[in-house]
Amino acid sequence: MSQIKHSGEVIRIERGVVYVRMTVNSACSACHAKAVCGVDESEDKIVEVECESALNYHIGESVEVALQSGSMGTKAVVLTYVVPFFVLVAGLVGALAAGAGEGVAVLVTLCGVAAYYLVLYALRHRIKNTIKFIIIKQTK
Repeated sequence: MSQIKHSGEVIRIERGVVYVRMTVNSACSACHAKAVCGVDESEDKIVEVECESALNYHIGESVEVALQSGSMGTKAVVLTYVVPFFVLVAGLVGALAAGAGEGVAVLVTLCGVAAYYLVLYALRHRIKNTIKFIIIKQTK
């Protein structure tokens, strides 16, 4: 399985952790009509990469960041997109089946999704330990 890699720049180094800034572009960035559409999105993300050789990196250095294994990427997608979708559908169907009006059902559904993301945020340190990134020096 091939790794998904993103290029970035080292912005900070602390006690075995290298902080890398990556500019992440949406799928729209490769589209030839992006100038007309106006949906083009790109934003900077900062990733913490734990590595034993952190002192071998320098601020401003170009590096690549990748997930340690492909299954971790799948886990991240499931936690952030798939599970909330099912929470949304279950909340909506459950509220409507309980006899709530459409407006109340939508509010219940949104509160359910918000609660899911709050739980996910509360467990972020536990999740962080299961999804590991690796850093790769770029050679010129």
